[in-house]
Amino acid sequence: MRSKPNILVTGTPGTGKTTTSAALAEATNLRHINIGDLVRDKKLHDGWDDELECYVINEDLVCDELEEIMEGGGNIVDHHGCDFFPERWFDRVVVLQTENSILFDRLSKRGYTGAKLTNNIECEIFQVLLEEAKDSYKEEIVVAMKSDSVDDMNSNVATISEWVRSWRV
Repeated sequence: MRSKPNILVTGTPGTGKTTTSAALAEATNLRHINIGDLVRDKKLHDGWDDELECYVINEDLVCDELEEIMEGGGNIVDHHGCDFFPERWFDRVVVLQTENSILFDRLSKRGYTGAKLTNNIECEIFQVLLEEAKDSYKEEIVVAMKSDSVDDMNSNVATISEWVRSWRV
């Protein structure tokens, strides 16, 4: 039995997952696990995808790496995908969503172009990650949150922090 909840923060790249997760970790004293950093640092990938300019993560290696940590609870996992994580790991799944023109500007500033930019904007337009979360987890633990501004992020952190304080197994 976990004494603290596990939270997954997911959404299209550029929606504020890492910024929100870091602020949430600070507000709740939960551990922030950025899957992108973990994959890079521990080499939990099957190489580099030149077209999408990212590592091809090895989902089995990632899950093996996290299994013990997740069982203990008290984690905020930050990743754009969610369908490969075991359902039992998470008590709350937060899907951040950003208005398309704002997301386009954020991703362009990051240097996203071509297929990488188009794929991510389309992913947001069609709410792919929200649908993935709803298909992968119990509907009652999945919550979509607007993430267009710093005010939105602060409100989201406050809302999730309150949920953490009231969480019971």
